[in-house]
Order: sequence, then structure tokens, then C-alpha cells
Amino acid sequence: MTTLRDLARHLELSVTQVSRALNGHDDVSEATRLRVEEAARQLNYFPNRAARRLVSGRSGVVGFVEQSFAGIEREEILFATVTGLSEEFSSRGMQFVLHLAPKASGPERPDIVKTYDQLVRGGSLDGFVVTGPRPGDVRIRHLMENAIPFVVHGRTEEAAPHPFFDIDNHGLVLHLTRHLGALGHRRIGMVSGPQDFSYVGARQRGFEEGLAEFGAAAAPEQLRNGPMTEDFGMIAAVQMFSGPQPRPTAVICGNLRIAKGVYRALSALSLRIPEDVSVAAHDDVVAHERPELFFPALTVTRASLSESWGPLADILKEAIEGKDLKDLQKISPFSFLEGRSTGPARA
Repeated sequence: MTTLRDLARHLELSVTQVSRALNGHDDVSEATRLRVEEAARQLNYFPNRAARRLVSGRSGVVGFVEQSFAGIEREEILFATVTGLSEEFSSRGMQFVLHLAPKASGPERPDIVKTYDQLVRGGSLDGFVVTGPRPGDVRIRHLMENAIPFVVHGRTEEAAPHPFFDIDNHGLVLHLTRHLGALGHRRIGMVSGPQDFSYVGARQRGFEEGLAEFGAAAAPEQLRNGPMTEDFGMIAAVQMFSGPQPRPTAVICGNLRIAKGVYRALSALSLRIPEDVSVAAHDDVVAHERPELFFPALTVTRASLSESWGPLADILKEAIEGKDLKDLQKISPFSFLEGRSTGPARA
């Protein structure tokens, strides 16, 4: 079996140089790193992780704890998350593992911290990726209190005291609300995710702020929160447009699946888009649907979920290395694509 010393001798480099190249240290040039990695592949060199941990105190392995599988939509996102993060950590010389906790656990319950403790005490993981944060999230609080490196996809709050990579959830719904407000819409509905997630609260604040700029306010009967699914979008739209309350002239959807359900409901109710109702949504580029394939083409903000994996891997790697918190917090911008699903408010 090829050893680190064999690899160094083959490359005519020192063992230290080869080790630092394989571990992605900044003081090694890109050319040297690529040369070392290519030689490692050719000679079938595999790092001894037990030895690495003895030298550096780290295993080179990070983890992601998942509690349950909640439907095909959740499974799609989980698959995209695991495959995307695995690829990015692998390219940085690290290993990424998925750990499935008992289904009875949940991020809002204290028993989930036992899973993290078991993995850390076992000495096999250097840090964690956390997703789906909630305000006061016990997972994040526990990891912070015990100085365990981690990164969150999202934030517990706007001025979060932890490492994160997030999209501007407040800003993207504010942008959609302003777009609709400029078209004369004042009664705007919103169909979004479960209220206990932090990103949902950020989006609702953007929605309320946008309406206030036009002298309007969010009506409780025009807000719907639930699973980010097509079925929920359809049910929510039927409820909005079938009751005695004033109907909205526009609807903002949390994702494309919800938008697809809203389209179906409006069609069943013989309401035209955008002549009777304007529809806009956020596109995280995960579902098979595409905004340009809607009829009419959907107006969206867009921030691809896949563009999160690289920054999350970088931030966790830097958190493990002890970088300052200010360098471990990043917000991704979004783009805006105007389709044909939004138009002037009907009188």
C-alpha cells in the first residue's frame, strides 16, 4: 500500500508539502496541489485517517444529521443536498457523511442533541452542516455552547450569531411585492412554507414591508402556510378565492410546486392569469418545473439551491480551522425574471 512517504519520494517533495497539499492548505500553490492529487490517484494513495487525527486532531470527516423523510418533495431536496455537499467536500479533501436519526426526533426537541453528542464523542466527525433552522433552534444552541464547528444553510435570525450561508429571503419577497405593488396590486396573497422555519418569517417580513410601502397591509385570510407542495398550493388558492372575503388580485408563492398548484386552482375556478389574478414565485431551481414552462410563463425571483453547496463547504472548513465569525457569514443574491404571469391589477 502506498504511504505518504512513498508519495513524497515519487514527487520529490517533502512529506510536509505533500500532506499540506492533500489537506488543502492555503500556503500550497494550485499547481502543486493538482500535481499531488494526480499522483495520489495514480499511485492509489489513501490517507490514513487515524494517523491524520493523531497529528492534526481532526478526522477530515463532517456530517449532516437528517431526522425523517417527509414525502417526495423532501426526498428530492435531501438527495440534492447530500449529493451536492458530498461532491464539494470531496473536492476539498474531506469526507461527508449522512446520519439518519430516529424519526421520533426533531430539530425543535432536546433529544436531537443526543445524536450530535454521540457523533462528536465518537471522535469521528469534525463538524456539521445544519439545515432548516428555526428561531431558538436547539441544535444550533447546543453546537454553539459546546464549541462544535458547524455551518447553517439559512439563519435563525437576521443578525444570527453563528456561521451560515443564506439567500436573501426578506429581500426576494420584498422585491416581488414591490413589483406587484407597482402594477397596482394592493390585495396580495402569499402561500408560503411552515411558520416555524426562520426563512418563512423573513419572507413574511419582506411581504409586510413591501405592502406598507404602498399603504396596504397583509390580511390574515390572504396568508397561507403549510407544506411546500403542489397540493397545498392548490388548496390554499381555492380557500383564498372561494370564501366571502375580498379576493386577492395577486398571489406570491414560496416555490414552483406551490405555484403549480395555484395555477391549477385558478384554472378550475375559471380565473385567468394575469388578467384576473397575477402570480409570482420564488424559484430555488430544485423541482423539475421551470418558470418558462408555465403557461403563462411565471414571474420569479431565482436563487439556485445548488449554488449553496460550495460556500457551505468552504465556511465549515474555515470554521473548523478557527476563522473569525465575520468571515463565516455569507448571503447570496437573487435574480429576477419577469414572465407573463404578472400584469396590472384588475379594477
